Amino acid sequence: MLYSILYSLRDTFGVLNVLRYLTFRSVLAFILTIALVLIFQPRFIRWFRSRQLGQPIRDDGPQTHLTKAGTPTMGGLVVVLAVIVSTLCFADLTNAYVWVTLGLTLSYGALGFIDDFTKVKGKHSRGVSAKTKLAWQIVLAAGAIVALLSLSPDFSTTISMPFFKNLQLDLGRWWFIPFGTLVIVGCANAVNLTDGLDGLVIGPVMTVAFAYGVFAYVAGHYQIAEYLQIPYIAGSGDLSIFAAALVAGGLGFLWFNAFPAQVFMGDVGSLGLGGALGILAVVTKQELVLVIAGGVFVLEALSVIAQVTSFKLTGRRVLRMAPLHHHFELKGLPEPKIIVRCWIISIILALLAIATLKLR
Repeated sequence: MLYSILYSLRDTFGVLNVLRYLTFRSVLAFILTIALVLIFQPRFIRWFRSRQLGQPIRDDGPQTHLTKAGTPTMGGLVVVLAVIVSTLCFADLTNAYVWVTLGLTLSYGALGFIDDFTKVKGKHSRGVSAKTKLAWQIVLAAGAIVALLSLSPDFSTTISMPFFKNLQLDLGRWWFIPFGTLVIVGCANAVNLTDGLDGLVIGPVMTVAFAYGVFAYVAGHYQIAEYLQIPYIAGSGDLSIFAAALVAGGLGFLWFNAFPAQVFMGDVGSLGLGGALGILAVVTKQELVLVIAGGVFVLEALSVIAQVTSFKLTGRRVLRMAPLHHHFELKGLPEPKIIVRCWIISIILALLAIATLKLR
């Protein structure tokens, strides 16, 4: 929007020619997003506190978390909206990939908002039922994939394997829809499960967003994509602007969410941002690399699956508590140490994911 207006004036004001560079617009989106979050998040926190609204805490979780009851929640709403506004300002709005990505992010954020609002209004930790939430996630993700294939008829349905140059699998349009849906839904729920400690989830969200910003840029640049022997996706470069906004939104949110948290993300943030990472993986054709880049999310999700499966089959739990971060808490590891170590692991995994561009 702002980009289109300003760039149309480039013949009058030559300096505006700089807007043709994706890197420059990504920097602008980064600056605007972090500014919006730093300005509006404190106001959001004060508004929540003035109405004595706060996060209900489950009584079956770690007892140390009971002291966090009443902390303002739904802070992810500010992040999601800031990311969307910045992308609308600096991305090319004739690009179908931008609209599909923004639509999926906004719809998943709205679903999370309804869940959070139900919890806050009812002052309990039970929101929308898990089955209802999952059903809507599937519908919204499938709708995004169908829209992607409809708006971009030439979009490839081939899946590339990390570390293997010539190993590819073409799913075809009909099989790609459930596959893409699985990527988005799986990512959103894994991010949601990871959101359990102050600042824990936003670190990996930023590192994964950074990695996929790189993927979006190189996939949208013909010469680089050809050199790296990865699929060239015309127009995907604009998603590097969206990814830069995600990183900036995460940094701004972390200012208030770092231990001890002044505000929690809520499902509006974890589902919105998780869905955003999932659709980025699909559009950039780096779906399987998400398992590497988002390794922290994968471990958290697998810990829940292992815990539930073991208890149903044997009546025993493999962990003291799931997800995995609660297991380490109950083993006596301080919360900040768990958080920072997960950040360190996520940085290493994001760099390894980026390295797969050449290791193939």
